[in-house]
Amino acid sequence: MSGLVSWMRRHRLAAFFVLAYALTWSTWPFQAAGLMSEPIIVSTGALIAALIVIGVTEGRPGWRDLGRRIVRWRVAWYWYVVALGLPLLVRLVATETNVALGAAGVQWAELSWSGFAAVFALRLVNPLEAPVSEEPAWRGYALPRQQSTRSPLASAVILGVLVAGWHLPLAVSGDLGLIGLPTTFFITIVYVWLFNHADGSVLLTLVFHAMEGSISYGDLGFSGADAERMNWIYGVCWWIVALALIVFDRSAWHVAPGSARYPVPASSDRSGPGSDRTPTTIETRA
Repeated sequence: MSGLVSWMRRHRLAAFFVLAYALTWSTWPFQAAGLMSEPIIVSTGALIAALIVIGVTEGRPGWRDLGRRIVRWRVAWYWYVVALGLPLLVRLVATETNVALGAAGVQWAELSWSGFAAVFALRLVNPLEAPVSEEPAWRGYALPRQQSTRSPLASAVILGVLVAGWHLPLAVSGDLGLIGLPTTFFITIVYVWLFNHADGSVLLTLVFHAMEGSISYGDLGFSGADAERMNWIYGVCWWIVALALIVFDRSAWHVAPGSARYPVPASSDRSGPGSDRTPTTIETRA
């Protein structure tokens, strides 16, 4: 046991990702052996993995860092607008593009906006929903530690690949189309961009994630071929957004702000909203 703990302390991120995969996919061997008809995907696997690894390798400092990020609300107001508005904008553009390509028109005024608000609120607090079960793990635990030694772009690419791979069982089971895997990769780039600009706030990425899934294709009236086409259009929209952020906000991908790294440098300015100033340059590696 001491050898395992020692290995985890030397390879904290590797331990986290291995444990996240193992917990999330834990029932698949039973299905492969014929002991289960359908495997159960443990959606909280990444969150549990982060909590375990923090407890074993860092203790209270790690707990404090994660807790502060989850409740970090003192962020410039326009990043709240981005977190709420960008997912809605992408959904709107994808929807109208789908309609232009032949899908049935959407009656926006007749949609249940109060129902969408209730779904959004539930996704913000329910640990069984993707925002709460994923954001503290991917952005709260993994990303700040990656960015301590890597550039934001390198961190985003690595995290995007690993998070997309973590979703593979959903693609295999049919709950997530195969197009969802590259889309997950590209939207991870958007999450990293928002996290870094929003002072390392998990709360902002949680809001973004909750909003992104609050309106389903079924809510918009899409089914069958229309829903399948929407999957592709929606994915391409996020690909374009991610690539545009890399091209047009190049300075954001060189060095992460101190508040978005772990441990937070003493020189990092976290005194108020929008304190996402570039810190003293640190070593970066791909």
